[in-house]
Amino acid sequence: MSTAPDISTAETEALRDALGLLKDREQVAERLLDSSAKHSFDPDTELDWDAPIEDGKWFWPPELVSLYDTPLWKKMSEEQRMDLARHEAASLASLGIWFEIILMQLLVRHIYDKSVTSAHVRYALTEIADECRHSKMFARLIQTGGAPTYPVSRFNHNLARILKTVSTTPGSFACTLLGEEILDWMQRLTFPDERVQTLVRGVTRIHVVEEARHVRYAREELRRQMVRAPRWEQELTRISSGEAARVFSVAFVNPQVYTNVGLDRREAVAQVKASGHRREVMQTGAKRLTDFLDEIGVMRGVGRKLWRSSGLLA
Repeated sequence: MSTAPDISTAETEALRDALGLLKDREQVAERLLDSSAKHSFDPDTELDWDAPIEDGKWFWPPELVSLYDTPLWKKMSEEQRMDLARHEAASLASLGIWFEIILMQLLVRHIYDKSVTSAHVRYALTEIADECRHSKMFARLIQTGGAPTYPVSRFNHNLARILKTVSTTPGSFACTLLGEEILDWMQRLTFPDERVQTLVRGVTRIHVVEEARHVRYAREELRRQMVRAPRWEQELTRISSGEAARVFSVAFVNPQVYTNVGLDRREAVAQVKASGHRREVMQTGAKRLTDFLDEIGVMRGVGRKLWRSSGLLA
């Protein structure tokens, strides 16, 4: 990340973007720290991990399963559909762990040159602690559900190694929002859904509550960084976030899930790509984020073309 001059105790200049005047960085962090103190959870004690899996309940809402409403879906038995949902839940949890490990590294880099006594840094450390708990929670959910882990491809794993190494500060926060906001939209549909396993609903409820703070922190910081960044860094942010969107959309569901539930992998992948329902789900899940990025100037030029090619932008 870049090492722009640190304004860690109070803003000394009024910063404004298309959304208006930016809030003081320290005041934002203090509010987030206060919220963290009131609304944080320990998944190990908050959730009943010993409860039996509930018969007839889904591990993911059927409408959010990748093959929903495709010709292949209509041929599948209800049991096979529910099994696919279980494997896709494990795939998403695996993706979440991969992403959160990247995010923790980016946050550590972000605060490396900043005042360790600032509220901004204290909140970053609080968020890192949240992400540690989330990663352990997702891993435990995979094990409890009985599906395998689904790592991203070796190519995307190594591509992310490069992206997180060269990423600038605004690029890092743009990618953070990409990973957080789409899954957050899906989880907000999941935790109140009584068709879904109680444990899955509990996991998504915890994640939604705590991720709301993470999204606020990332949005505020991305706005600040885009205002202060030089032109080259703004353009690099547009391109890197667009490329991250392309990678994320490809990695969202590991194609091995189709093989593991007895489907023809190539046919399943082709039908997901052709599915209007799936395209609508992904674009609706991303819309709040893409609208925000558009307003603050991230959705321009080559970056916008990459976002369109990802399928996340209509």
